[in-house]
Amino acid sequence: MEDKRLAVGLDYFEKKGWTPFPFQIETWKDYLDGKSGLLNAPTGSGKTFALWFPVLLEYIQKNPHTWQKPQKNGIQLIWVTPLRALSQDIQKAMQEVCEVIGLPWQVMVRNGDTDTKTRAAMKRNPPECLITTPETLHVLISQKDHKDLFQSIQAVVVDEWHELVGNKRGVQVQLALEYIQSICPGTFRRWAVSATIGNLQDASKALLGENLPLHIVKAKVAKEILIRSVFPEEIEKYPWHGHLGIRMMDQVIPIIEAGRTVLLFTNTRSQTEIWYQKILEARPDWAGWIAMHHGSLDNSVRAWVENALHEGKLKLVVCTSSLDLGVDFRPVDRVIQVGSPKGVSRFVQRAGRAGHQPGLPSEIFFVPTHSLELIEAAALRDAIEKEEMESQFTPQLPYDVLIQFLVTLAVGNGFDPDQIFAVVKRAASFSQLTKEEMNWMMDFITKGGNSLGNYEDFLKVSLDDDGLYKVKSKRIAMKHRLSMGTIVSDAMLKVKFKNGAYLGTVEEYFIAKMKIGDRFFFAGRPLELIQVKDLNAFVKLSEKKTSNVVSWMGARMSLSSMLSDKILQIFQEYNSGIIKSEEVRRVLPILDLQDKLSIVPDQNTFLIESHRSKEGYHLFFYPFEGRMMHELMSALIAYRISLNFPISFNMAMNDYGFELLTDSAITAEDILEEDIFSMENIEEDILHCVNESEMSRRKFREIASIAGLVFQGYPGKPMTFKHIQANSGLLYQVFEQYDPDNLLLKQAKQEALNQQMEQDMFYQALRKLNQKKIVVRHPVQFTPFSFPIMVDRLSRTNISSETIEDKVAKIMAQFEVID
Repeated sequence: MEDKRLAVGLDYFEKKGWTPFPFQIETWKDYLDGKSGLLNAPTGSGKTFALWFPVLLEYIQKNPHTWQKPQKNGIQLIWVTPLRALSQDIQKAMQEVCEVIGLPWQVMVRNGDTDTKTRAAMKRNPPECLITTPETLHVLISQKDHKDLFQSIQAVVVDEWHELVGNKRGVQVQLALEYIQSICPGTFRRWAVSATIGNLQDASKALLGENLPLHIVKAKVAKEILIRSVFPEEIEKYPWHGHLGIRMMDQVIPIIEAGRTVLLFTNTRSQTEIWYQKILEARPDWAGWIAMHHGSLDNSVRAWVENALHEGKLKLVVCTSSLDLGVDFRPVDRVIQVGSPKGVSRFVQRAGRAGHQPGLPSEIFFVPTHSLELIEAAALRDAIEKEEMESQFTPQLPYDVLIQFLVTLAVGNGFDPDQIFAVVKRAASFSQLTKEEMNWMMDFITKGGNSLGNYEDFLKVSLDDDGLYKVKSKRIAMKHRLSMGTIVSDAMLKVKFKNGAYLGTVEEYFIAKMKIGDRFFFAGRPLELIQVKDLNAFVKLSEKKTSNVVSWMGARMSLSSMLSDKILQIFQEYNSGIIKSEEVRRVLPILDLQDKLSIVPDQNTFLIESHRSKEGYHLFFYPFEGRMMHELMSALIAYRISLNFPISFNMAMNDYGFELLTDSAITAEDILEEDIFSMENIEEDILHCVNESEMSRRKFREIASIAGLVFQGYPGKPMTFKHIQANSGLLYQVFEQYDPDNLLLKQAKQEALNQQMEQDMFYQALRKLNQKKIVVRHPVQFTPFSFPIMVDRLSRTNISSETIEDKVAKIMAQFEVID
């Protein structure tokens, strides 16, 4: 028998000519039955309607005779989204539903872009649905009358939970949910929407906290992803990073031509700039039909691009992950991915931008930047077919976020530490918090801890006559409200024309390398630097073309552990004579040559190649654990070798392996006798081989900003990066010397190990290597696997006038021809 509670929702779908999916109806029923939970469904399958409709249906059910009359209902639903760009999209879709069914509800957006007039209007007359971000949710909690605002809440829905659960913004959401629950008269429901995540149970627990039962609705929607690999005309036996890509422009242009609206994803902002420039050079007649979208462009430019996509005015947008998330671009019918996205979840997210409607397949074209990436395409297809995604884990005990939250409460109505301790303990990230740690934090925000007691700015919170802890200084309250949030970025300079027109932002380190008069390509235009003043880089249009494209730090993504396992599985099949995909068949010349000169490592073997060239003695290791892991692994191995041999190394790495190069005669057999992969004294050795103190200092800058120890500046007058760096550096020294047990110091060291170096994953990677059979080979020349690592080193140390292409050509000319 049909559930009468769902009638209005079913009518709406019928009017639209749609049929609700079983997971949507299941979610509606679960919500109406009072359940909280996590909805896991693919991008473009109707997740928003799955959680918007039950809120409306419940209201109609509770108000059968008056639901069509305007009422002062207060906020019924808070919808939290990680990106401001998503807000307008969701708001339009939700408001349209209300208009069609005749429900006089208001859906409004409140985030950092909302003007003062709109904020004041919302305060006087709150909308029934408020769409906001994690940061703005905490801003609302800091207001004196926030309890009145939250009294009417029936539900909080967190969109794109997979983007939040693994970082401090997700911790902010956890704290907000537990706090709002503690002050609301009834139990509101909490739901999250997640498209691509492997560990659903953990993600659900992080959302629901310690008190609510785990509940997951998993959509069984067959969202077909069609992966079309674009094959280079010639498969070179010695591929190297970045060698293809742009060279495949002639094959990419027809793919764009055949689509109505196309998104071309690159992995870095600099690659986005390059591809935009090169496509325009190839097709100048497309000027006005193509646009660019990345995180450093001005908001107004990005908003224009998003709207133009909606309206179907653009043929192509070249973009980065800034368009990964659920912006509903219905006109997009195909996606192009340039280079391996290095992770299954990211690839699925991007593919889902095409055919972003229930029932439509998502078509994505994979353009390799070197031939071996075709194996990654095959690995991606296998993981998608088996529905295997990467996992995300919530941070544990981020004290800086909790300190910020306590001050937020003190800026609002104040708080009782014992009551708040119980609330905080219910959040997954703080379930292990001890009373001693809570007492330390209270001492820190009221007395400055052991070392900051003489400085008024650090004595933020005090006990009021009513027994609650509050911030009494208006100046401290204002500074806190201005710096709420957990995203701390590197120093950015605004790029402006002389007339003040704003183009976007670039990292300070890029401009610092330039002289006045130097030219660079940014925001799709050739520019010349004319002045650097305060945090502004003033430019003018340059008539001369330049190949200098803005580069940003942290540009290179690392291969995920899941994808590396898939690649080794493909190699295992190759070694058994099994070829399952066209991509692997195309790269057989590379694999066959690798096998002839050395071996193709797989899940059971760990390959080390020892080779001598004019440069010296090369040791190549192939763990297949991703660039970040190899960076640390190479440092550890080099350190352990140096303990027994007076030797120094040059290091290079890619996602497949790493190289140690020295001018001293050494072989793989020599070093293996030293047990260099041992787990003994591992933590101690890691601290010796990396600059742990410097990494901790860098991490502390972020922690100090989040905890409110370093003020970032007023709107329009930000503190300079050097000022922030100096202040956080001074605090770090003070704590090290006078307060060594400081929890923020402890957190900085822990995060430096865990986040910068992924400590647990690193230990796991080493254990995997120790279980494999080590195979040593002495190839007569560089192999197809060692060659790209060596080229990567050359490209980073190339200081001669000779291009990297010329250097590579010379090296390859020395190779023996092997058929």
